[in-house]
Amino acid sequence: MNWNTHWYLDLNSISRHTNWAHGIASVYALFLGLVVLAVLLIVGWRLARRRSPRHVAAALSAGIAAVLAYLINQPLSTLIHEPRPYQTLHHVLVLVPRVRDFSMPSDHAVVAGAVIAGLLIYSWRLGTLAALAGLALAFDRVYVGAHYPADALVGLGVGAAIALVLYRVIAGPFTTTLSFIARTPLRRLVVDASAQPRNPAAGAEPVP
Repeated sequence: MNWNTHWYLDLNSISRHTNWAHGIASVYALFLGLVVLAVLLIVGWRLARRRSPRHVAAALSAGIAAVLAYLINQPLSTLIHEPRPYQTLHHVLVLVPRVRDFSMPSDHAVVAGAVIAGLLIYSWRLGTLAALAGLALAFDRVYVGAHYPADALVGLGVGAAIALVLYRVIAGPFTTTLSFIARTPLRRLVVDASAQPRNPAAGAEPVP
């Protein structure tokens, strides 16, 4: 038995003895974790509108990275072709509906990794909140029996890498485009006209 299976079975055993957590764990693993990450992306965009098009570009690229990571993960998981743990291990506890798609990397973890890395580029504060929510989601996907630990770890890494590469590629042209939009009737997408100018020393960390 390799470490991946061993850790999965250990966590599955813990799940069997923590019935009190099954309800919230199932909801968080299925959709609530993704909702929390989406809310953080929206908050990031709204705060970025109070600063500059460069910050809006960083905040929006995190959301774009999450979508792109999910789309890239579909052919990647098919290529790796790893079955779900409950398809090969018998008598394991599974708290969410069983699906027939592949297990490695985890879709949820890939999205979480992209959001974490994307928001860390924009703001350490939002990025830290995203890390807490995203790591909890990755752990929860194993706790409910849907994935092996490696599926979650690889997913986080793949998502983070996609977010970092995407930002490096689109930051410049995206900022230029948003600066132009800020001078058009669509400026509300980029600039919060009601916001007062911020003192950089009091705000979030600057985007590198």
